Amino acid sequence: MYFHRDRGFAQPAASEITPQSVYQSRREWLRHLALAAAGSSLGAFAARDALAAPIPPRAALEGVHSDIGGAQTMEKPTAHEDATGYNNFYEFGTDKADPSQRAQSLKTQPWTVSVDGEVKSPRRFDLDALMKLGAIEERVYRLRCVEGWSMVIPWLGWSLSHLIKAVEPSGSARFVQFVTLADATQMPGLGSRVLDWPYVEALRLDEAMHPLTMLVFGMYGQVLPPQNGAPVRLAVPWKYGFKSAKSIVGIRLLAQQPGTSWEKAAPREYGFYSNVNPNVDHPRWSQASERRIGEDGLFAKKRRTLPFNGYAAQVGALYAGMDLRKFF
Repeated sequence: MYFHRDRGFAQPAASEITPQSVYQSRREWLRHLALAAAGSSLGAFAARDALAAPIPPRAALEGVHSDIGGAQTMEKPTAHEDATGYNNFYEFGTDKADPSQRAQSLKTQPWTVSVDGEVKSPRRFDLDALMKLGAIEERVYRLRCVEGWSMVIPWLGWSLSHLIKAVEPSGSARFVQFVTLADATQMPGLGSRVLDWPYVEALRLDEAMHPLTMLVFGMYGQVLPPQNGAPVRLAVPWKYGFKSAKSIVGIRLLAQQPGTSWEKAAPREYGFYSNVNPNVDHPRWSQASERRIGEDGLFAKKRRTLPFNGYAAQVGALYAGMDLRKFF
């Protein structure tokens, strides 16, 4: 490990990120585990991992800045095959294996992202122009999902603040809304009624401007896979995973707080803020602990969930004086 001199955060060296090849031998072991534990939820996950079609490799993402930034975790990253094969992306289906099986034909070129609303310089970026707004860094962030599972992922991208500054927010801008692709010809999950489409998320402007809030173009050194939100997505590491919108096509700065997809679908279960908070239970389950994907074994101990997913020192001041049970 080493420390970033400017930011003071502990950083893992690139050599400490476990290579994908190390995990290839896990498939046979998981196949046997799935047969032995088919009746348990862990066995169900193992069966998914063992039987899923191989994920095709992606091109390397060029131009990654070597001066790594962001508040890194020193934990071992999740296996690439798990992070790309066990996903929530309801536009492609509600089963965790659906995105990896159904998203491979997603067309990501050409791609544009419009940025407008309460800004002085509204713009529409093509993907190449968008990527050039910042120096692409690798940041190893925890990902905590509301269902109780977590991962550690090396994302590639830059702080969203670069984009927001480029369009010059007006004095009335208070919130940032993210609109994602909704193309029924490519996304079979749009035929379901689980959500209103397109998927919409939002952050407060100060949350969006925080250095940890990241616009992502890749992971594990490669171009972002379709099932993980290609070609551009959000990563907000102190919030539950559903706040990190995938396949973004529009960003709008607003004066008033907008509704979000999950907040509209189930307001008792999914609040606007959705900060990781082990002291506020989901109405149907506890959030006090989590299962790290890849830590296999019938008796693997759950991890204690950390406030703000372990990023309290960096982001806690954003919520000073707020009742985090009311603003959940």
